[in-house]
Amino acid sequence: MSALICGSMAFDTIMVFSGQFKNEILPDKVHILNVSFLVPKLRREFGGTAGNIAYNLNMLGGDALPMATIGHDFGAYAAWLDQHGVQQQFLKTVPDAYTAQAYITTDLDDNQITAFHPGAMSFAHTQDIVKKTDKGPVKIGTVSPDGRDGMLLHATQFADAGIPFMFDPGQGLPMFTGDELKDFINKASYVAVNDYESEIIMSRTGWTLKQIAERVDALIVTSGGKGSHIFVKNKVFDIPCATANSLADPTGCGDAYRGGLLYGLQRGLDWETTGRIASLLGAIKIERPGPQNHHITIEQFRVRFKKEFRYELL
Repeated sequence: MSALICGSMAFDTIMVFSGQFKNEILPDKVHILNVSFLVPKLRREFGGTAGNIAYNLNMLGGDALPMATIGHDFGAYAAWLDQHGVQQQFLKTVPDAYTAQAYITTDLDDNQITAFHPGAMSFAHTQDIVKKTDKGPVKIGTVSPDGRDGMLLHATQFADAGIPFMFDPGQGLPMFTGDELKDFINKASYVAVNDYESEIIMSRTGWTLKQIAERVDALIVTSGGKGSHIFVKNKVFDIPCATANSLADPTGCGDAYRGGLLYGLQRGLDWETTGRIASLLGAIKIERPGPQNHHITIEQFRVRFKKEFRYELL
């Protein structure tokens, strides 16, 4: 069961500020904001929503097919994907563009400030979704943060093809009006957001979480260390936050969680188990810096799953 993951491929430059943003930003002076953060720690990572989700799904043995537009500077990332067995046949190079670049500053409270250059991502609309691969038909997809036109196009193409997809707007939310968000939701089978993003969607659409959940097969709302909630029609499944052995870096945790959701959906698992897979994968990710530096085999994952949740993952 192939999962076509429409989203970005990006280089993430991650900086760690050894303080708290709240102590450096004066609320009554934001209209003349001029701040500088000393960041003794800096690293460059492979990221982007399509890359991160595919990495996590592939790691558990899922069939991940990232679809994205990349730039002429993608060579090192391509070698990384080859090393980890992530398929690349649906990555399209835009010769005159850079691969998307994110510059992320994280403080000690795990708050983040991000600057983003879209680069080749702006050409996402030049790709059409595929309905069939060498392994068979595409059975599920995602519309994750990408170029605006690409997200709109791919949602329509998934819907027209009858392929269920997860609407995962993430940091792409500001690009869309309330009516456009309503259209995404009406076309999607699943919606996955964090608690802050859910507030934005409710504000722009005028819909409550209950009203959103009534329009999809499942609405997933994550709340960081407080766990997550999966709304399925008239039911709400409370998913606990899995225990992390350390708290190294939150970057990419949401994408890891979504990789776990896709794994459960590909295997037809119930929502309580699917949510717990996603929760544990997010916890495993946060133990390592960067979006794609964690690794676990499916056998090791099953052992940890049983220890955490007290039942077998089959």
